[in-house]
Order: sequence, then structure tokens, then C-alpha cells
Amino acid sequence: MIPGFRYAAAALLLCGLLPSVAVAHKLREQGAVVAIANTSLTVMPGRDWNRLDGNIGKHTETWTLDGSQLNDLTFFAGIEPGKPLARERSKKRDPLPKFTSSTLLVELPELFEATYRSAKQIADFRVTDVQPQPFLGREGVVFAYEYVDGDDLTRMGEAHAAIIDGRLYMISFDAPRLHYFARGIEDARAIMRSARLP
Repeated sequence: MIPGFRYAAAALLLCGLLPSVAVAHKLREQGAVVAIANTSLTVMPGRDWNRLDGNIGKHTETWTLDGSQLNDLTFFAGIEPGKPLARERSKKRDPLPKFTSSTLLVELPELFEATYRSAKQIADFRVTDVQPQPFLGREGVVFAYEYVDGDDLTRMGEAHAAIIDGRLYMISFDAPRLHYFARGIEDARAIMRSARLP
């Protein structure tokens, strides 16, 4: 390494002139079939995405185009009855709502909302539309939602879900309402349409 370069780079980084080191991601390449969260659920992205490192749950995986604060595509790949959608911080003090064997399709938006409110500590969350729509070749539901995050930024989202063989399969996309949601939703919907189970 060139003498002094390390110090100059560190100074530029501190001044904000160089991008900071990002959390490690794994590229999900356009046109390549990808298995989600080590399950049999597969998708084929129509453009390159980054899988975010970090484990939000046993059968979950999160992707982004521009960073998790700007867009978030989350896969729930076969959530079992009795399990929450995300990992619980504290099962005793802060339990999350659970998907159950008696959960109906029409109740999935409510389960999703309750999970977001608790896991992300969001007070202002509302489901804005719910429609029946096939997902993974089965009877499913699509719902739109909106919430205000911890930075007082309004985010919009859309989720497609189905209950198959007693397990919950869902893909959700959300992003800031201004610019990023409209810019990324069609790419997210293309992934949702590409989703397959054997």
C-alpha cells in the first residue's frame, strides 16, 4: 500500500467524501433462478438485486436495490403454524403475533400489520387495500399498506401471500412513498410473479 494512503482514505471517509463500507451483501443476478432462505421457494429476478445479510427469521430473506432504507423486498418462505413472521427480540417481554393453522387469507394483512407494529415499533400503519389474487398458483391475497417509519418517513408497500399446505408464503415490498416506491414496485411485482414452488 502507498505510504500515507491509508490515512488519507480514512480522513476522506470521515469527511464523508468516500462511501462508507456497506454491510456485506450477496448479488442476486438477473435471470438466475434463486432458492429463497434454503427452502423450495424459488424466484427469478428480472434485474440484479442484493440479498441483505442478517437473519430476520428462519424462513425469511431480504433483498434491496438501493439499500434497505430505500427499498426492501422480504420473502417469507413457508412460515410454519405457531411461528412469528420475524425473529422475536424477547419471547417473554416482546412477543410477536404468530401465524396459526387457523389463520385465514383475509387475516394475513392484519398479521402483517401487527408484526410490523411490534417488530419495527411503528405506531402509524394502515392497510389501504386488500384484494383476492392468485399467488404461487394457488388462492392468494394481495394487499397494499402505508406506514411512517422511525425517521418520520412515509413508506408504501405491497404484499402477495398464500397459505399452501398449512404454511405461509408471502413476498412484501416497501419503500419511501416519494420516488422509491414507484421506481421499484414493478421490479418487485416481476419477482412475485416469478415465484414458484415444486
